[in-house]
Amino acid sequence: MINSSIYIKSQQEVFDVVIVGSGAGGGMAAHMLTKAGAKVCLLEAGQPYDPADPKNITQLKWPYESPRRGASTTRPFGDFDAAYGGWDIEGEPYTRKEGTKFDWFRSRMVGGRTNHWGRISLRFGPDDFKRKSIDGLGDDWPIGYDDMKPYYDKVDRMIGVFGTNEGLRNNPDGIFLPPPKARLHELMIKKANKAIGIPTYPSRLSILTKPINNERGQCFYCAQCSRACQAYADFSSSSVLVKPAAATGNLTLLPYAMAREVTTDPISGLATGVSYVHTGTLQEYSVKGKIVVLAASAGETARLLLNSKSSRFPNGIANSSGVVGKYINDSTGASRSAIIPSLFDRKTYNEDGVGGSHIYSPWWGDNSKLDFPRGYHIEYGGGMGMPSYGFGWGIEGLNGRENFTRDGLKKAAGGYGATLKEDYRRFYGSYVSFAGRGEPVPREDNYCEIDPNVVDKYGIPVLRFNYKWSDYEIKQAKHMQDTFEQIIDAMGGKPMGKKPGADTNYGLADPGRIIHEVGTARMGNNTSTSVVNSNCQAHDVKNLFLADAAPFVSQGDKNATWTILALSMRTSEYIIDQRKKANL
Repeated sequence: MINSSIYIKSQQEVFDVVIVGSGAGGGMAAHMLTKAGAKVCLLEAGQPYDPADPKNITQLKWPYESPRRGASTTRPFGDFDAAYGGWDIEGEPYTRKEGTKFDWFRSRMVGGRTNHWGRISLRFGPDDFKRKSIDGLGDDWPIGYDDMKPYYDKVDRMIGVFGTNEGLRNNPDGIFLPPPKARLHELMIKKANKAIGIPTYPSRLSILTKPINNERGQCFYCAQCSRACQAYADFSSSSVLVKPAAATGNLTLLPYAMAREVTTDPISGLATGVSYVHTGTLQEYSVKGKIVVLAASAGETARLLLNSKSSRFPNGIANSSGVVGKYINDSTGASRSAIIPSLFDRKTYNEDGVGGSHIYSPWWGDNSKLDFPRGYHIEYGGGMGMPSYGFGWGIEGLNGRENFTRDGLKKAAGGYGATLKEDYRRFYGSYVSFAGRGEPVPREDNYCEIDPNVVDKYGIPVLRFNYKWSDYEIKQAKHMQDTFEQIIDAMGGKPMGKKPGADTNYGLADPGRIIHEVGTARMGNNTSTSVVNSNCQAHDVKNLFLADAAPFVSQGDKNATWTILALSMRTSEYIIDQRKKANL
């Protein structure tokens, strides 16, 4: 537990900047501002975390080294996964309006979700910032790709990302490290996709396939990035941003600090700091700052804004528009798996690779000719990676399937003892999976708000969600499933299980399950329909900034992290510039 004297001392000092949240956005802001000489206080609701600390290292451990044999009893992705938090955290509830199925993932560790994410590092393209101009739905961002490109370039160089330049207009090229070679199942996917017209390229992941500085190592291909890398070869805010920020001597890191509200001056209306509850002692403290940056995640940032009420801000700070909490949207997600008979009885060898797919398919369709307006990309899985505990991936689903009986025995797969072991060896490496991740259309009636009757164990009012997929997203999921079937057929594979149909929205995951929520405090030029301006500065409070995915106007058919990082860097440079000009 952290020494409370640190908290008492923090009340006396007025920091140049107070940042809430240490994930991608908060970590980048801390890195940029401390390097510029600012005295920064970084609040994190979770515990300290360094993936190279011996007590945290789980890379290369065998499943049987877990007391639960790797089962996800204590954490949602397994005991060895660097996911301290989850969709359900004891004492930290959230509620849903009738019919809503939104699930909200929270991380409780320095670095946040970046410790265990998929490292998929895609830039938004020109079309992603101007969707309303293309299809008439939602709103355009007040900035475009040309505004963001210099920052994407800087993030590429600072953090490192592998990939290849392909000249795709809406999947922009970057500054890439060499990608790893495609594995056997990925070569088969590429061949099948070429035959049916689906583009497939090397993935773009923030994993160092060669060193870029002296502080970080190179990937050693254990495929366990989700456990967080002890060599710092993949990107996590904790190791790549927060650690260097601390090394400047300008960072005061306060873990176990659950932010309650942004405090304000009653006369000027400016932000004066943040009040928070120590999660261990349950005592309340406050920290003062000349500038406040919220980067707690789209949901937590919205909760902070809405809970920061005063006579000047009766509906929550920076919420004169009434837009805070509205337009929340998460990536769509649907998946399918198959078994490839031509891969039965493979020779076994190490095929771990990096912690993720070596290939992906960016959106290739023309939505003007389809019955849904926004696209998706495809992520692929498979191969002979290190088996986890209970890795059977549905071998029981092969029972009774004539195509999968053992040659000459006319017996279903599986069973017990020696025959079970024989079948696992036979089928190992023949499984492939497909996951679509797509763009929804933001809607005002998808929102989060403060529940008037429920508080968490810290006494802080909780969020209540209202969310529903539209026909657009459901039709997109159907297209995903039809595409997966096409690829499986082109590979000569056999689908696992029944194809999801209309009764399950074609396998469309419940909102929040993809953990890509954005858009609760959107940016814009119109102060009556947005919360922050194009620099992520609150319209109502000039010394309050947002540095996570809350300002996103739309999701894009790409993962959000690279844009969070680039936006936070852009906002941080604006803060530095305005401070030099004495405007803040």
